[in-house]
Amino acid sequence: MSLPLPPVHTSMSDMGKVVVNRSMSLDGFIAGPGGRMDWIVEHLRDNPFPEVEAAAGAMLIGRGTHETARQMSAEDTSYDGGPVFVLTHRPPEEPRPGVTFLSCGLEEAVATARAAAGGKDLEVLGADLASQCLRAGLVDEVLVYVLPVLFGDGVRFSTPELGRVDLEPFATTQSGPITMLRFRVRKES
Repeated sequence: MSLPLPPVHTSMSDMGKVVVNRSMSLDGFIAGPGGRMDWIVEHLRDNPFPEVEAAAGAMLIGRGTHETARQMSAEDTSYDGGPVFVLTHRPPEEPRPGVTFLSCGLEEAVATARAAAGGKDLEVLGADLASQCLRAGLVDEVLVYVLPVLFGDGVRFSTPELGRVDLEPFATTQSGPITMLRFRVRKES
């Protein structure tokens, strides 16, 4: 299902940022061996950075990340980041409550989810989707929770096709064993 693009009169100043939001092991993995992400819940269960959730208005997620999160749904994974949009070439046969599946182009998907964010930030989740958004110049900020664990293998922070993206660090915050790093994406003029 595809929602209409935002109205033409909506200005960029009325919209929040597009933020790649990641939890990462110290050795650079966003999912452990076999795509496991349960270790993230262990560390972020108590929502150590509530300001991030408060700033989120919608989430755009890749299909693989969405499926992994569904498998974890029996655990306490509550996070109210707003409406959830999943960009996929293969929408499921049956609708899923609270999830809108998009089968459009990347720019249209970002515009649709961003409009639904209601002026708040759009969080982008999933290595492949985030890499695509970064390559296309659609991301304003990268937010990384560095968690105190090493895996040696798993799903890397970005795909090999990403190439170089220059970032400008602007905030580092510590909460217990978790370090949150924030970077602005440097855009070419």
